[in-house]
Amino acid sequence: MTTITSIGRPATEATPAEAAPHSIEAEQQLLGALLTNNEVFDRVASIIRPEHFYDPVHARIFETAAARIAKNALASPVTLKAFMEHDEGLKELGGAAYLVRLAGAAISTFAVRDYAQMIYDMAIRRELMALGREISEKAARVEVESEPRAQIVEAEQRLYQLSEQGQVESGFQSFLRAVTDAVNVANAAYQRDGGLAGLSTGLSDIDRKLGGLHRSDLLILAGRPSMGKTALATNIAFNVARCYRRGRLSDGTEGAVDGGVVGFFSLEMSAEQLAARILSEAAEVPSEQIRRGDMTEAEFRRFVEAAKALEACPLYIDDTPALPISQLAARARRLKRTHGLDLLIVDYLQLVRGAGRSENRVNEISEITMGLKAIAKELDIPVVALSQLSRQVESRDDKRPQLSDLRESGSIEQDADVVMFVFREEYYVEREKPSEDRLDEMVGWQERMERLHGKAEVIIGKQRHGPIGTVELSFEGRFTRFGNLAKPWQQGDSGGF
Repeated sequence: MTTITSIGRPATEATPAEAAPHSIEAEQQLLGALLTNNEVFDRVASIIRPEHFYDPVHARIFETAAARIAKNALASPVTLKAFMEHDEGLKELGGAAYLVRLAGAAISTFAVRDYAQMIYDMAIRRELMALGREISEKAARVEVESEPRAQIVEAEQRLYQLSEQGQVESGFQSFLRAVTDAVNVANAAYQRDGGLAGLSTGLSDIDRKLGGLHRSDLLILAGRPSMGKTALATNIAFNVARCYRRGRLSDGTEGAVDGGVVGFFSLEMSAEQLAARILSEAAEVPSEQIRRGDMTEAEFRRFVEAAKALEACPLYIDDTPALPISQLAARARRLKRTHGLDLLIVDYLQLVRGAGRSENRVNEISEITMGLKAIAKELDIPVVALSQLSRQVESRDDKRPQLSDLRESGSIEQDADVVMFVFREEYYVEREKPSEDRLDEMVGWQERMERLHGKAEVIIGKQRHGPIGTVELSFEGRFTRFGNLAKPWQQGDSGGF
């Protein structure tokens, strides 16, 4: 038994496969409008592709028409007839006469974008159903090489890829709108007494240089091992999370009016080790004493009180090792949806995996940095990614890092809005200690150590929206804590946080 659709297209009675969500009428209306007026193609091209059509003949008609329009050639029933006269599927529907009927039945080009969205939504629903069946079938097959945990990861990745298909580019916007956005950002800084348009790090000298951590920015924090990259990132995360205060924003929505919710991907250290570092800093108990349990009663009491005070801190740690960039993005999205997210920190970049199995490490790092920048823009938050430096720093007399020292530096330097280096000269001078019998050298070495003790530098090697330069900070190695360095004219100021 057959039924007749709106423009005489024969269709067999619905079978289980055809019960999948679709709308033949919407596809016919869109194709008719396109063949009548080629200008509507620009309004739908960002939404749908040929594979989104349910009917394979409709998909081929759209693909042929799109190819013609892309070459600035006319796509009409007459011109398409020459390209599709041998198409068996089209012959079954009536051949060239079907193309004419499509164009003749098009009611209006006004609703063409709505038809495109409807076709796209139906296609996504069909893909979700197919994915659901595939997951179910795979779970039903009990195989040694296919563990449930691996199946969950694969399913999550497939769902992420499916959700990414719906990212429709915003396209051009008027200069008026862009100017309005720029004025709003400047106004936010003005309302804070000329302070920060971005999120405060809690370190005033860095804030002054950067203007805070700006939304949609990717900031790279790089350094050699033992320079204190993780310590500085942890300090910033702690400072932002402990200042968190929720309220009504200027646009009328609810959000963080001070501080923010922090997501911390710790691919190197466990969540417990990271928490111990933060507690060491807050309780002022050396981290090695915490590890050994070598604390006085007063120190342990201080440690417990700090833990209680930090219970409500909106700092979320994910210590899953070797995360692919696709999963990292999916988890960040989930955190924003469930708890909110104002700052994301990744420790560290070289431990993240690319989506595929790339043989070329430089290409993989490029994919990761592009992915992190995409997360920053999509979630409208600053992303701070830590990065290792190459060993060539060690071979120079001046150990201060430069942009060229970044591992696989091309893509990192290109995608980052800000590149900062952590440098502690004290670390290197300490290892140059002369032997005890060389008194003159020993005196000079001690003077250098006194001058450098407890000091660190954050070198801003690149900043898209501001100046480069060096910021001096204090560093307390016992508590792995960075702080504001008191200048000679600020001796009354404690300099810490």
